[in-house]
Amino acid sequence: MRYELFYWPSIQGRGEFIRLALEEAGAPYRDVARERGRGKGIAAMQRLMRGVESARPPFAPPFLRAGRLVIAQTANILQYLGPKLELAPKSETSRLWVHQLQLTVEDLVVDVHDTHHPVASSLYYEDQKREAKRRARFFTEARAPELLGYFEQVLQQNSGGRRYIVGRRLSYVDLSLFQVMAGLRYAFPNMMARLEPTLPGLVALHDRVARRPNILAYLNSTRRLPFNEDGIFRRYPELDRK
Repeated sequence: MRYELFYWPSIQGRGEFIRLALEEAGAPYRDVARERGRGKGIAAMQRLMRGVESARPPFAPPFLRAGRLVIAQTANILQYLGPKLELAPKSETSRLWVHQLQLTVEDLVVDVHDTHHPVASSLYYEDQKREAKRRARFFTEARAPELLGYFEQVLQQNSGGRRYIVGRRLSYVDLSLFQVMAGLRYAFPNMMARLEPTLPGLVALHDRVARRPNILAYLNSTRRLPFNEDGIFRRYPELDRK
């Protein structure tokens, strides 16, 4: 199977959670919106969204084409890819647990996004700075410690040895938590400096994932876009109180 990933070409965003899974597994894929030429680029992504090529069009990227399937929503895509890429447990109970954890990651991602766009995504950040400061304060003082603390607790309680969050093997949730830690270090370095001493398991997990050969190669390649102020994780110093 050669997968086709559709996502905005200039940001990591939610598409990065899927790229990390594909890269870790060494799965062949096309990042279609980044390509140039006929049938490629953003135009190809928009054709699928308009229902031109699918009777079940996705509402928004990221989405994945696998043969005749078009699958949208990050957690849904990872639930599909997990068993195929050997990044999910074999038992149904554990697969549901991994999916549940990934949905909680998605909750955190929404909270991060809302720190810089708490009113509307259609408005510029500069048009909602006052609301963003208030929302970011709630995130850095309450929501982030709560959610990261939850993942730390799950990791510490994992009977598989606490190297990974479920069982004894890497799953796609471990890759997603790596991305969360990396993104929060970029966007909220002051907050993370305060929180990381209380998150030894997550810090170790981030470092462990970063050393995996396929991930390390990806991080050092041009395929890995840098964080920037157009994606989900944005560095606005005024939102990251010391």
